[in-house]
Amino acid sequence: MLEIQFNHRGIIKRILKDHFDGFRQFHQNLFPAAYRKDIEETVLKAMRCGSSDLGHIRYECLGCPWETKPVFIYFSCKSRFCNKCGKKYTDEWSKKQQDLIFNVLHRHMVFTIPEELRQVFFQDRKKLNELSQLVAQVFEYYFQRRHKKLELKPRIITVIHTFGRDLKFNPHIHVLVTEGAMDCHREWHPLEYISYEYLRKSLQKIVMDSMKKWFPDNLKIKALIDDLYRRYPKGFYVNAEKKMKNAKGAAKYIGRYLSRPAIAEHRILGYDREHVTFWYEDHQTRKRIVKKQTVYRFPYNLIQHIPPKHFRMVGRFGLYSRRSYERASQAMNLYEFVRTKQLSLNLPKMPKRKKSYRERMIEAFNEDPFWCPHYHRKMDLVEVWHAEHGLLYHYMMDAKSIYKT
Repeated sequence: MLEIQFNHRGIIKRILKDHFDGFRQFHQNLFPAAYRKDIEETVLKAMRCGSSDLGHIRYECLGCPWETKPVFIYFSCKSRFCNKCGKKYTDEWSKKQQDLIFNVLHRHMVFTIPEELRQVFFQDRKKLNELSQLVAQVFEYYFQRRHKKLELKPRIITVIHTFGRDLKFNPHIHVLVTEGAMDCHREWHPLEYISYEYLRKSLQKIVMDSMKKWFPDNLKIKALIDDLYRRYPKGFYVNAEKKMKNAKGAAKYIGRYLSRPAIAEHRILGYDREHVTFWYEDHQTRKRIVKKQTVYRFPYNLIQHIPPKHFRMVGRFGLYSRRSYERASQAMNLYEFVRTKQLSLNLPKMPKRKKSYRERMIEAFNEDPFWCPHYHRKMDLVEVWHAEHGLLYHYMMDAKSIYKT
């Protein structure tokens, strides 16, 4: 069968619209029962993103003698599963973090769950939250052990990730940790070296201890734990090679893993209503691998990464926790001043306002979407309608006529 001619934009939404209903009827039992409703809501919202189904904002040039067409702005789904909204959320998060991350050396690390245990976290995603906290404690304990009297405290951000480049369920935790720590006297101590052996063995221990806690008196789990200790004598896999030299680079890099969709649309090579063809780059060989999957297998590979509602993707620990951040940032400003003789970090930073739809469109296309070409002025806001809440605003709401109709 010949492939349909298409551009990459919106191709995932098109695949879901064509096949999600059938997939839901025949394959929803592949997911834990507790998450099925969340998965369905998330996918349906993403499919309706940017359409009249979710609601709209309407602009018109009131009183204009010419026939100008109203301008409709349709609401987005704001779902991390959506390729469009997920990317926007990630970009905004990264920009926000640039003002929050200390301008010191950071190291990016990846803590990976072995394949033998991945189904445990597939069935209960909240276990990843527990593991994320334990990973942070590994670093806190390491720094405290180096100088017990100084009570060294690092700054840690964790981001939970569940997919690899091939779309398989591969739960792992990205960690951004400062190469240094603050002591009990609020003085900063650079500390570049962190034992790789310590990290691997620590990951193994916290995962195995968690398994014992989650499945007490389970003989099969006990046997699996003993087997994994024998099979991985050096501990579980940890990648700790990436070093970040400044806050901007660290925020941008870790933001890539926050909530981006499982696959970028430009990686989809073809779709013929029966199969989806896509490519990914192999981590080890750096070669491009092309895969062809059925229209039911491909949606499964996307949907399996949808987290349950209110799932916490990002964790902040140590000096990055809310409780410690304000005092730590004051001390870091002083440290930065002593180190560079620059006052810029001591000045209060104004919170950045999110750009409006109008500002983004002008910036991208150099054209005002709300500009009346006849009256040469901005159009008037006429109506706001939301799919769940109904009519939220109408310019005639205060007039009696609106209630008579």
